[in-house]
Amino acid sequence: MTIRLVALDIDGTLIPPGGGHVALPDPDITSAVAALQQAGIVVVLASGRMFPGTARIAGHLGLRTPLICQQGASVHMPDGTISHRFAIDVEVARELSQFAREYGWPYAWFDAVRYLASAPNPASTEYALVSGIDPEYHEAPQHSDIEPTGIDIISTPADANRIHALLEARYGSRAHFLDFPAVTGAHSPEASKGNALALLAQDLGIPREAVLAIGDSVNDASMLRWAGVGVTLPHCDRYARAAADEILAGEGVERVAQLLRGLL
Repeated sequence: MTIRLVALDIDGTLIPPGGGHVALPDPDITSAVAALQQAGIVVVLASGRMFPGTARIAGHLGLRTPLICQQGASVHMPDGTISHRFAIDVEVARELSQFAREYGWPYAWFDAVRYLASAPNPASTEYALVSGIDPEYHEAPQHSDIEPTGIDIISTPADANRIHALLEARYGSRAHFLDFPAVTGAHSPEASKGNALALLAQDLGIPREAVLAIGDSVNDASMLRWAGVGVTLPHCDRYARAAADEILAGEGVERVAQLLRGLL
């Protein structure tokens, strides 16, 4: 079936790994996305970033389509209006906050527009930069007025995988956990890029078989599995590798533009 909808991760897919908050997609990718739009193919961004950081990349690419943000916990229209939002169970979030406090790990409590961290830390600082937001610091953010879409437990590369396994076993289907190198992200079970992409495709009347998704990380795995065609990159993590139908050859993100042009 002809591809009618393309979902693109940003960091590690449109921007090389480690590109940071100032990086933008290169001219080759930018022109390939423009060509898809001219051909009538819908292009959407699906990012772990919050709305401002995702919207910055959408603006650079000339996209006016909905934006999947925060690992799929929120979907925004181009003007920032939230069309879909999935809040984590508050009791689970509070228990996770207590878990982090017991081990002395910083943690973040956030919704679709605000990000509160229990203490300054490199992971939260970098996330705020790529998300285009100002982080807030609160000794006990679970006591704020925010109804959370998620919580991040910030540990170390040596601890994160163990924390992920422990919490998945403890909470089962009550939460959706993401195993990043030094962060364990917790969201609503409905909050994933795959579920958000399915909702957008339904809104647009596009069948699953006509959807292509490209991503490289654990937060992309759900949309790589859901899409009719899921594509990852050679530097991907084990979750994206297991979920994808295809792994692009070569290094970096250079082959992404070539793949997109091939759809034409």
